[in-house]
Amino acid sequence: MEGKIQAILDYFEQINAIPRCSKNEKQIGLWLERWAVERQFTVKRDQAGNLAIKVPPTPGFEAAPTIVIQGHMDMVCEKTPESTHDFSRDAIRNIIKGDWLQADNTTLGADNGIALALAMALASDDSVSHPELELLFTVDEETGLTGAKKLEPGFIDGRILLNVDSETEGVFTVGCAGGRHTLISRKMTRMDLPENSRMFRLNVSGLQGGHSGIDIIKQRASANNLLARTLHYLSAACEIRLMAIEGGTAHNAIARDAEAVIACVADNAEELAGMVSRFEETLQAEFDAIESNLTLSLLSAESTVEEKTALNPADTKLVINLLLALPHGVRGMSTAFANLVETSNNLATVNLSDNSLQILTSQRSLTRSKLDEITTAIQSAAVLAGADTRCNGEYPPWTPNMQSFLLERCREIYEVVFNQEAQVKSIHAGLECAIIGDKFEGMDMISFGPDLRDPHSPNEGLYIPSLGRTWRFMMALLASYGSP
Repeated sequence: MEGKIQAILDYFEQINAIPRCSKNEKQIGLWLERWAVERQFTVKRDQAGNLAIKVPPTPGFEAAPTIVIQGHMDMVCEKTPESTHDFSRDAIRNIIKGDWLQADNTTLGADNGIALALAMALASDDSVSHPELELLFTVDEETGLTGAKKLEPGFIDGRILLNVDSETEGVFTVGCAGGRHTLISRKMTRMDLPENSRMFRLNVSGLQGGHSGIDIIKQRASANNLLARTLHYLSAACEIRLMAIEGGTAHNAIARDAEAVIACVADNAEELAGMVSRFEETLQAEFDAIESNLTLSLLSAESTVEEKTALNPADTKLVINLLLALPHGVRGMSTAFANLVETSNNLATVNLSDNSLQILTSQRSLTRSKLDEITTAIQSAAVLAGADTRCNGEYPPWTPNMQSFLLERCREIYEVVFNQEAQVKSIHAGLECAIIGDKFEGMDMISFGPDLRDPHSPNEGLYIPSLGRTWRFMMALLASYGSP
């Protein structure tokens, strides 16, 4: 088994040597095509860049149904503030620490590169018995399931799909939340600062971040929300003016860092530092069990800011109040599944530069009507602030089918292999199954995968022993289709 795991990890290391942030999958796509052609597998690419690689059945499996093994080529590209990694050209450095695989101050990309590595290892291992396989590798999953949305009829033939994009081994996922992004924008007017102004950089850092669907239930702090709260605390005591603000990096990542450049009259400057220190203590006490590295800092920006313009005090309060009015976190829990979030919102990114305020939120829900409700709440807050809104990136929920033949087979195989039952769950995150099932009628689907921790953050890790269990299960499942 160790040799099998090493083969998967070798493929994964080769995958991680190729830059593959969302919307930059051309190189990894070409590499996968070359791999398929070298093995004389049939490969096709659609206009979006999705790949379908057909692997012939092993002897005795010619009459078995085609099995689709599906994953996505792109990854969320996040790094720590001190990292010098360039995602456009640098390889991800794989580091083994005990039983865990992680990266060097960046996301690991096991979400979802490990699916590609598993599929490639299965397809190229002569000891694995299997029906005809279709390896469906999609693009741009992380920014809105774009590749799956652009799949065309007839691109794949199989109607049994194994999505290897879940993050807890021993759990079969049979449903997922639908989602939508809302972009809030407002034109702002800037004015020259008074001559006696002092400028500061207010920074929120040290947060865990994480996946805005999977990790939202853990009540991790949003740097964007904490920055707004800190600004409100300061503005209640003295007049500040907002010059710039930037926080968060992606719609599906909980913001770990955020920064604002503010100005105040010189008479109030000394008071600000003490207020920031006191409010840091308040927030650290509030998130003591969750965010042990939470840090607020206030540094002089006199030498780093060239343009001495800012919003007036009224517009500064408008921006702060809008950020505070936007929901972040869990909105409601599922009544059908225990400990499952039904509806949530991620206050994902905020940017104020030049004369434009841009805020991106990411809503999720298992129920379309609740998705509409939270979107309406966000739009209403924006309207009260005189801002415009635009929705995009929508994808439907995947409704669980508890009578699925594939689910029944997977549960039976898992129990035979490991002498224990697998759990069956729905998740509060978007999976491509929702799109694929909507596009290809009669698709029987399930999602699973090895254990991952903290995807979409530099803390991302892959638990190596769970990779071996996932391999064993997939081998047994594929082999079961050769049984009478």
